[in-house]
Amino acid sequence: MKKWLMTLLMMFAAFQAHAAIEIYQFDQAQQETLYKELTDELRCLVCQNQNLSSSNAGLAYDLRKETYEMVMQGQTREQIVDYMTNRYGDFVMYRPPLKTRTILLWFGPFLLLVVGIIVLMTTLRQRSKENDEPLSSEQHKNIQQLLEKGE
Repeated sequence: MKKWLMTLLMMFAAFQAHAAIEIYQFDQAQQETLYKELTDELRCLVCQNQNLSSSNAGLAYDLRKETYEMVMQGQTREQIVDYMTNRYGDFVMYRPPLKTRTILLWFGPFLLLVVGIIVLMTTLRQRSKENDEPLSSEQHKNIQQLLEKGE
């Protein structure tokens, strides 16, 4: 029973590994180069932190196939990128163009860093002001009483 189950699992794993392999034939080396560059530059919309060439998501597979077909039809890099950005938005590009719509993508991280530094500096200054004030005579008496009770 265990051998049968292990064999079944191994066959399933082998099937899954085989399903992830894609082989595309190109007529010219320039087409293959263009395909590789595009799949490295376009972002997987499901994974978001992976490009199309390294993603195993179903959508990434479809986009790789679509990119391959457009390359084989003789479309240029600009035509393919325009099609992808018109269909999926500028977010599909790892390096989106600098436009008014994408300004937050470009400068948002820096803006968050500056805001974080300002909040940190303000908090530290307030804490240092609170700690610099000398104790009042009443606070000294309370501390003295607590110390005497502790003995």
